[in-house]
Amino acid sequence: MTSTTLVTLSGSATRRQRKKAGLGTIDRPRRSVLLTVLTAVMVIYSLLPLVWLLINSTKTQADLFSTFGLWFGGEFALFDNIARALTYDDGVFLRWFGNTLLYVVVGAGGATLLSVLGGYALAKFDFPGKKAVFAVVIGAVAVPGTALAVPTFLMFSEMGITNTPLAVIIPSLISPFGLYLMWTFAMEAIPAELMEAARIDGASEFHTFWRVCLPLLAPGTVTVLLFTMVATWNNYFLPLIMLRDPDWYPLILGLNQWNAQAATAGGEAIFDLVITGSLLTIVPLIIAFLFMQRFWQSGLAAGSVKE
Repeated sequence: MTSTTLVTLSGSATRRQRKKAGLGTIDRPRRSVLLTVLTAVMVIYSLLPLVWLLINSTKTQADLFSTFGLWFGGEFALFDNIARALTYDDGVFLRWFGNTLLYVVVGAGGATLLSVLGGYALAKFDFPGKKAVFAVVIGAVAVPGTALAVPTFLMFSEMGITNTPLAVIIPSLISPFGLYLMWTFAMEAIPAELMEAARIDGASEFHTFWRVCLPLLAPGTVTVLLFTMVATWNNYFLPLIMLRDPDWYPLILGLNQWNAQAATAGGEAIFDLVITGSLLTIVPLIIAFLFMQRFWQSGLAAGSVKE
């Protein structure tokens, strides 16, 4: 028996032993038909309202009630509807859009900044009462924002800042979930050895945070920013009880006003503007998700390479 035959036989025996012991070759990922079907159903369920919104934004007022909802009308009126939505009532839609941008940039941006700073400090520094702070943050996450809206309104009413942008911006600056998310993310994303090396090299605490730690927090920062941005963009109940002047309405509250106006008996039929305005409202969110996706990918890939 040649040496080649012995090697072949021994290799076969080894493979049989490993297979018997459950240590066989690398398993190929198995495809589940049920999981694929469920995923397809969820995708259809998620995209169907967007498809309906897009299709009906191309219809005239008459076609909205005379054609099937998931099919186009006889006339393609998307650009006409957009022009009407932007110019209706002296361009109040653009005013609402500017208000929403103000609330998102200042409120959601400020909430993200505070969450990053607070989460980093809680994760990397020890101080008396840290466990109590953790308990308060967890408790705040469990409390829904709607439960605090009425007490906040009463407090702001005593302070005289209701019916102003501050009544919407100040509550938006507080994000217990964002703080908790950045806290847990910073604990794992920033090695203590890296911070010690920066300090040994003479870097200040601010320089260590800004140049060393903040780039590692990019995926968590983008996640918190998107969460707070969507929450502020879609915030309905807080502006509803805080604002009386329509000039300070965000988009979601303004579109609800249009919808109520269109549904009023004898009111002007502007259902096509409500639908088109709803489409224009979600476009910035889609753009933001697509733009920030690359920060997720680059940040997650940065920690997978070791030198």
